[in-house]
Amino acid sequence: MPATPAWPPKSAPRLFVPGPLAEGATVAVEGQHAHYLSRVMRVGEGDAVILCDDQTGEWTARVVSVGKREIVLVPEHLMRAREQVPDFTLCAALLKKPNFDLVLEKATELGVRRIQPLVTRRCVADALNAERARTILTEAAEQCARTALPELAVPLKLDSLLSAWPEDCVLFFADEAGGEPAAAAFAAHSGPAALLVGPEGGFDDAERAAIRALPQARAITLGPRILRGETATIAATALWMGTVGDWGSDGSK
Repeated sequence: MPATPAWPPKSAPRLFVPGPLAEGATVAVEGQHAHYLSRVMRVGEGDAVILCDDQTGEWTARVVSVGKREIVLVPEHLMRAREQVPDFTLCAALLKKPNFDLVLEKATELGVRRIQPLVTRRCVADALNAERARTILTEAAEQCARTALPELAVPLKLDSLLSAWPEDCVLFFADEAGGEPAAAAFAAHSGPAALLVGPEGGFDDAERAAIRALPQARAITLGPRILRGETATIAATALWMGTVGDWGSDGSK
């Protein structure tokens, strides 16, 4: 006898939708999501779609109707509860748009819980399109099968960030002037953590002094080479996840 096809198939599209989702509830998808399902993925009645709501988790859903502007689905089974991602915050200075888009995308894929954009003296950008940024985060989460979207904060000035920094969270500061090797620094601290990375021109002397004056700050070095802002962010985040984050998980949660 032929093997029973897997349900849902691995090729089933994934979408984040407003929640909370529940078994047997009706979910109407419109706009760009409907266009994606009908025109790009060519779903039809009875096909499977994976839905996530950033609240309950990941659901299998079945398409019950396909219209010109709306697709109706019904969640059938909770596949995974919303994941618990590590308590890791990325505090990243704003970069040129394509470079910061890359930071947002890769931070999501790597498992960052929160993203705090920063405005520093040498930033070439001083604003962030929040709607565009959330779209990038959502699409990256769909691609990498995250069930929890990263939290995206409004941009802050560096002095505002430092003045309100929580006492129980270590702030790893990627300092081009030098510091403790990153892997050793990460391994020496457990609990909530954050990474602070500067803009294209780096932090100025006054900013560096203010950061180093924070008791919770730990200056780290990312090796012998000078890294671009987006490269430093991605490399350090990956190193933290591999050292004390959730990369030791078997992926079954």
